[in-house]
Amino acid sequence: MNIDRFKHDHVDILGQIDNLRKLTHAGVQDNAAAIARGIVAISSTIKLHLAVEDRMLYPALAKSGNPELARLSQRFQHDMGSIATAFMAFARQWNTAERVRGNAQAFRNEANDVLRRVHERMQRENREFYPRIEAEEALAAP
Repeated sequence: MNIDRFKHDHVDILGQIDNLRKLTHAGVQDNAAAIARGIVAISSTIKLHLAVEDRMLYPALAKSGNPELARLSQRFQHDMGSIATAFMAFARQWNTAERVRGNAQAFRNEANDVLRRVHERMQRENREFYPRIEAEEALAAP
């Protein structure tokens, strides 16, 4: 299974997280509109990424014939549930400049927590999950 698209999504999402971090450090009040737009954008990217994982990646790995990879895939899918739920609640809460500007410290606290969890999860996939998928693919190649 070619996972280049998933890896590209990670690069995109990590870049969007970095942009949100820079905007926040530059000042939540002054950058509230750009922060809200960034949250809407990253939310769209993450929703699409998760949907494609759920429709394509995880089912393909479940049917791969490799029980270890199928279990690893199932574990990664299960573990993502609470992270995705927290992120979607965050995105709904902070998708307008008024909300961001209206409670900058709460936004900052929640962003630090939720975006850190998303970042750490993607790094784990990049280190542990995707290399395992690619190794299996290499073994299956003629």
